[in-house]
Amino acid sequence: MAPNSGFAVLLRSPWWVSFAVAGAIVLVCAALLPSHLVPFAAAGALPIAVIGCIAAWRQWRAPSAARVEAARAAAAALPWREFSALLTRAWTAEGHGVQPLPGGAQAADLRLVRGDGSGQSILVAARRYKAASHGVEPLRALHALVQSQGAQAGTYVVLQGSVSDAARQFAATHGLALLEGAALDALLLKGQPGS
Repeated sequence: MAPNSGFAVLLRSPWWVSFAVAGAIVLVCAALLPSHLVPFAAAGALPIAVIGCIAAWRQWRAPSAARVEAARAAAAALPWREFSALLTRAWTAEGHGVQPLPGGAQAADLRLVRGDGSGQSILVAARRYKAASHGVEPLRALHALVQSQGAQAGTYVVLQGSVSDAARQFAATHGLALLEGAALDALLLKGQPGS
């Protein structure tokens, strides 16, 4: 689905917006069409109502903003070993294999082996998770390590701080993923003890 299609926009909107649009379609059909055609024309609102149900289900299952903020704050307070263990628990819960890489001065800290049976590996640079700013240099080092070790991809974890435009451009150009925002929040929640 295209990210800016009507259905995609409705999926990102509050659930009640879809039901309001569907109701408006039914009302317009009832006002403008002969009564024997109204049920057939109003049936066009059914896909929008289904999108409303999907949006409601997703929003009901989504963690609260307070829970997400608490998970972020807790992760930001963790020392490296515990943060690494949190990421390991989360990816293991998703069915992936996680191996720590030896040596603390490397450009990557973890090797993530996909759990889909493909055997593909992703190198993860997560040690700078508390940095105030993220520039191009750690991404260059990660990209070089991905190439030298024959990994399929690289992921750079950003919990705090800002990523420079040059770093974002470098990551996009070289196929590196920046794990931040909602994707990182979901991972942090999955890795919490008892999750």
